[in-house]
Amino acid sequence: MEYIKKARKSAEDHGAEISKTVAPMLDDIRARGELAIREMAAKFDGWSGEFVLRENKKQHLIAAVPEQVRADIRFAYEQVRSFALRQRESIRDFEVNSFPGVRLGQRVLPMDVAGCYVPGGRFAHACSAIMSVATAKAAGVPFVVACSPPRGESIDPAVAFAMDLAGADVILELGGVQAVAAMAYGLFTGRPANILVGPGNAYVAEAKALLAGSGACGIDVYAGPTESAIIADQNADPMTVAVDLVSQAEHGPDSPVWLFTDYRELADQVLDLLPRVIADMPVPDVPRTAWSDYGEIILCADRDELCRVCDAYAPEHVQVMAEDLDWWLDNLRSYGSLFLGEGSSVAHGDKCSGTNHILPTRKAARHSGGLSVHKFLKISTYQEIDRAANKQFSAVASRLSRVEGMEGHARSCDWRLRKFCPGENWDFHVHNNLDG
Repeated sequence: MEYIKKARKSAEDHGAEISKTVAPMLDDIRARGELAIREMAAKFDGWSGEFVLRENKKQHLIAAVPEQVRADIRFAYEQVRSFALRQRESIRDFEVNSFPGVRLGQRVLPMDVAGCYVPGGRFAHACSAIMSVATAKAAGVPFVVACSPPRGESIDPAVAFAMDLAGADVILELGGVQAVAAMAYGLFTGRPANILVGPGNAYVAEAKALLAGSGACGIDVYAGPTESAIIADQNADPMTVAVDLVSQAEHGPDSPVWLFTDYRELADQVLDLLPRVIADMPVPDVPRTAWSDYGEIILCADRDELCRVCDAYAPEHVQVMAEDLDWWLDNLRSYGSLFLGEGSSVAHGDKCSGTNHILPTRKAARHSGGLSVHKFLKISTYQEIDRAANKQFSAVASRLSRVEGMEGHARSCDWRLRKFCPGENWDFHVHNNLDG
């Protein structure tokens, strides 16, 4: 493997520094509750209004959304919801008689409360609202709280429409660390969230991680800067590759974009095209910085090496513009979401194709998938062992308990053997005084 262009910086985690800011904020919110939230909202967002979006204000915001925008959001919602419902159907309750007298089963239970964070800042992330809220509702979560930072006098109207369409039960005009903490602790709603989901800046991500670490709630993924990789062979169009790399670099100045190819001529052409494509952007500084600092082009010997390199990077998004797409589908193992063929842009997944765009970053795709209905579900098991089956199961469990040195566990099973199978000669090895 050869670097045609190597990143000048690494997307290293500055979590320790950020944690020094976030941890005291969470402590303050835990101690002072809504009063601390109000002070932080005034300080960071200049917001002194109500936090719970009232119905009349929500309808006013929705009325301001152009009909074509509403139609497009509805289209995206239907695709995402449809895919999420199919995911939900793929995991079911079941029950099995695994042994005579033994009944085992699992129940698939939705979380009681989900908190969905929808970032603000440079962009109005209406599609993120759909990805989180609609997926939670498809999983069967009965109460969903959605938060987004206010932009001026309100949250963005398109975001409000998307949240409402997707089924948010409460919408909070609130952003940042204070927003995720409010959802985790149930402030303004009285309903603490079982799980927090949704992307955000480094402070939001750190707050989610600290809240999960404290046991306050679960989270979806630790969301770092957006990452995108393209695998391309000699048949790929250099301009398509360049345009798609730049399209993802606009996320932020620290968003890595990578090209993995086995065709040197393509690598050279893309390297030549990128500055021109970036210069044509309305705001070129962000993608220019991302490409300069974090962008890479890696030349590989063959497609097997391309797979190894890509899996080592474990990108959030992977586009494949190469022959034999099913081979790549069968052989690539570590990615957040896969986009096969020139017709499949990451932008489609980000906006409306139906798969979820809240995905693992920083190599977390080696061990975790992205947001799905499964994140909002608990798999709870149950068992029933009748008296006759206890003759086998209590005897085995008793012996294994003593192998492990757990005498109390063993006696729990010994008692059942005496109670359910009187008259049997049980050798418990260790004397106890429970004979009745």
